Amino acid sequence: MATEPIRDKNQTAALSLYFKDKGQYRNLTLIIMGLYTALRISDLLRLKWDDVYDFRANRVKDVLKLSETKTGKTVSIALNKEIVSALNQLLSFTAAAPSDAIFKSKKTKKAIGRTQAYRIIRDAADALAFQNRVSCHSLRKTLGYHAWKEGVSPAVIMDIYNHSSFAVTKRYIGVTQDDKNEVYLGLDFN
Repeated sequence: MATEPIRDKNQTAALSLYFKDKGQYRNLTLIIMGLYTALRISDLLRLKWDDVYDFRANRVKDVLKLSETKTGKTVSIALNKEIVSALNQLLSFTAAAPSDAIFKSKKTKKAIGRTQAYRIIRDAADALAFQNRVSCHSLRKTLGYHAWKEGVSPAVIMDIYNHSSFAVTKRYIGVTQDDKNEVYLGLDFN
């Protein structure tokens, strides 16, 4: 069974709240950045504080710029208020140097690995009794799914994911028969 986007906004909110209530700000920031940047988990986990934080100005940067590991393409991602808030919260509980990993392991002081990130997300989804299969990649897919539902141009979504066709993007974000039925049943030409 393929990993799916998180289609229910109540579930994305519950996932964030799960970590916030536990005071797990690193994990909360992982969820927030995964949902709002659509970065692959490998790119998220390699982020350092100086990628997102201007230590001279003492503030979160407006834009994250990085070269994607898989494609080698440079991307620029505007950091929205949710990301800024999560990063500021995490920073208030963490002593961070510019070269430190944002998603630092408590044991090794290096970035957590993909397996640990998967466990963090999967354990929370299990605790919250999510019915669909949720993984690290679900966070990436969720942005595209909700952007599509809100009417964002398919061309923009394709560009965010660096896909070559909308057919690939459509499969990727998990457009279902239920989504199509919603269009059929919601139309009114009178």
